Amino acid sequence: MRTVYLAGAVLIVAPVLAACSTPAPDPQDMARTTTQTAPADLQLTCASAVATQASVDANKVLPVGSSQIDATKYQVELNAAGQRYNCVIDNAGVVGSVQKA
Repeated sequence: MRTVYLAGAVLIVAPVLAACSTPAPDPQDMARTTTQTAPADLQLTCASAVATQASVDANKVLPVGSSQIDATKYQVELNAAGQRYNCVIDNAGVVGSVQKA
């Protein structure tokens, strides 16, 4: 008798659990796969430019995010001693602008 109840429970629960699972998204639809970040050397070049403009020690400037604007430019977001800055830099390392966010 116990076996019948157990088999019945499995038949009821299995389809419910199967309906709860969702397939994994395609790689191009996953988070963080479509944004290209700035290379580390360009982020450090922006950090140096921000340190100069903000008149703070370079050790107090940290990149907190970056993204590619177009084929040759990146935007780097930085924290300089608690103040936010945005830096635009090209792939040759030339800083185009530094602005307080």
